[in-house]
Amino acid sequence: MTSDRASRPSNRWTSSPVSATASARDDVLRPIERLAARQGGVVSRRQLLQHGVPRWRTRSQVRARRWRTHGRQTVAVHTGALSQRALLWSGTFEAGTRGVLDGTAALLADGLEGYAVERIRVSVPRGAKVHRSRLIDIRQTRRLVPSDVDDRPGPPRVRPEVAAVRAALWAATDRQAALIISMVVQQRIAAPDAIGRELLVVKRDRRRRFAERVVLDVMGGSESLGELDLMRECRRRDIPLPDRQVVRRGARGTYFLDARWARFRVVLEIDGIHHVHATQVVGDALRQNDVMLEGDLVLRLPLLGLRVSPDAFFAQLVQALRSRGWQGRHSA
Repeated sequence: MTSDRASRPSNRWTSSPVSATASARDDVLRPIERLAARQGGVVSRRQLLQHGVPRWRTRSQVRARRWRTHGRQTVAVHTGALSQRALLWSGTFEAGTRGVLDGTAALLADGLEGYAVERIRVSVPRGAKVHRSRLIDIRQTRRLVPSDVDDRPGPPRVRPEVAAVRAALWAATDRQAALIISMVVQQRIAAPDAIGRELLVVKRDRRRRFAERVVLDVMGGSESLGELDLMRECRRRDIPLPDRQVVRRGARGTYFLDARWARFRVVLEIDGIHHVHATQVVGDALRQNDVMLEGDLVLRLPLLGLRVSPDAFFAQLVQALRSRGWQGRHSA
């Protein structure tokens, strides 16, 4: 007698309709998940259609709370908050095919660290449709030309030197503009000479001259410009003029002091961006210690500080000179 179990055909190696459907779903969605992983967990509706995911399937994933929509064109393949990288990609999705990250948003996409933005700036050509949101700022601009766009992998964006210039010009304050340029150079996202060349393209902007001075500062070898600014500020503030490039000979060789008031034994060292490098920091510290051991009071003035906080630094200089006997009539 043959049992029912023995008479049934084995389905060990055959797929049920349910498993076949799941397999087909996986075949469609797996490429989307891989794409989203490269884009911070988000894809655009256009990308979904290009990969064979119809609109009804996208709606089904959203209704099942496996995916979540953000804005008009962005779909996250999860339901959590968007990361910074996801927001950068989302900005380009929401702007359409002609939108590119610009300013600080483009710099963040290139790896800028230690700088936060409230909104993602995206530039589109004149005449393009604009849809803004709380997190994404899409703007038309005449400055955007095809040669500005970076061709490297990642979210569509302008080249880093272009982004640095525009971020500085669009910054809320001079302090913020100087900080952006300095950070871009320090983190080697763009070279200062490349930023300088892009600044030459700018014909009119209220902050262009200021940005040019900051770029010269960070290029290194521009201490002479800082010294000229120091002399001008001293005259304007009725501070006695110092001797410049004073030669000193110490146990570790010969070196130059940027500015020294010999009568009051006060020294002011002007620091360019190269002074933040590890090898330079050690040498600067040893030199400063030598000078102070000989009785001079040493102050430091970063060129960035000369640009964004001159009053605070010159107030310290006045305090130092008065502590050493200067009877100035005016404060800085």
